[in-house]
Amino acid sequence: MSDSSPPTPDASMDLVKEVSQAASQLKEQVGQIVVGQDQVIEQLFICLFTKGHGLLVGVPGLAKTLLVSTVAQTLSLQFNRIQFTPDLMPSDITGTEVIEENKTTGHREMRFVKGPVFANVILADEINRTPPKTQAALLEAMQEHHVTAGGMRHALPQPFFVLATQNPIEQEGTYPLPEAQLDRFMFNIKVGYPSADEELEIVKRTTSRQKAEVKHVLTAEKVLQIQDVVRDVPVADHVVKYALRLVRATRFAEKGEPDPRPDFLANYLRWGAGPRASQNLILAGKAHALLHGRTHVEPEDIQAVTLPVLRHRILTNFAAEADGISSDDLITQLLDHIKIDAASDSQAEAVLH
Repeated sequence: MSDSSPPTPDASMDLVKEVSQAASQLKEQVGQIVVGQDQVIEQLFICLFTKGHGLLVGVPGLAKTLLVSTVAQTLSLQFNRIQFTPDLMPSDITGTEVIEENKTTGHREMRFVKGPVFANVILADEINRTPPKTQAALLEAMQEHHVTAGGMRHALPQPFFVLATQNPIEQEGTYPLPEAQLDRFMFNIKVGYPSADEELEIVKRTTSRQKAEVKHVLTAEKVLQIQDVVRDVPVADHVVKYALRLVRATRFAEKGEPDPRPDFLANYLRWGAGPRASQNLILAGKAHALLHGRTHVEPEDIQAVTLPVLRHRILTNFAAEADGISSDDLITQLLDHIKIDAASDSQAEAVLH
């Protein structure tokens, strides 16, 4: 779809309704197994529909693993879980070459045995519990969607998503993800505690013999079509510029230029977000608009995805840690500080209507 001409307005509305309806059905099916976590589920869908990867951060027992496996079931996708441990090797993820004897000719030849990364949905469980050497085995797969072994490229099945989990509390014996690898994740998704009513429902469900079953809602082919539809969603220039202002306000000034950061960021930031943040804000905004039944991206769509896009792409300094200021606090202030261009908004409304 992305290679063809833009769809007509009527066709666009049909596509929006189709995507919105699919998302509602997916949420309904996931809700059969996972209680609450509506925002987390929506952010997961945005990652899936934009060819992005997600990092789920939360304490143990919040159903992160269950959520990922359930989403894979509803999408009829192949799912593999990789438990990251200190002794895990790169070949345990990507696969390895073995010597095999050809029974016909008697000659020995090398054969590549695929690892667990060759699936549609990969759950990298507790990704920070393995050394950087093994963590880096996912970099090529996440960015290029293929694995290189013995000088040969092996394509990964499509669609392909890496959804990693991480425990924010216990850091003893862990290996923090390098910034380059963190940047490969579209979203850093915070998984919080359930409400009192949700926890009551969780306890009732998990302590009885009754087990719910999820139905398949989408196929791999349909997910690929939705990914193309997301790319076709139009974005007005003023919305793109608004996203750029958010990202560029986190960066240091070039030599001879005034510092673009507001004081509250300049005092607490050690490093700002790169161009991937701008790209992901727009892509995620497109998917957010579709999921909410709109054919174009509004500034509110950008605001809705700014926290998960930026929270792992800006680094706070010692002063922020000493004052108890988190990246989420700074991003919230940034959203209040960077205003939408009212003049551009009115021009855009005139064009859209």
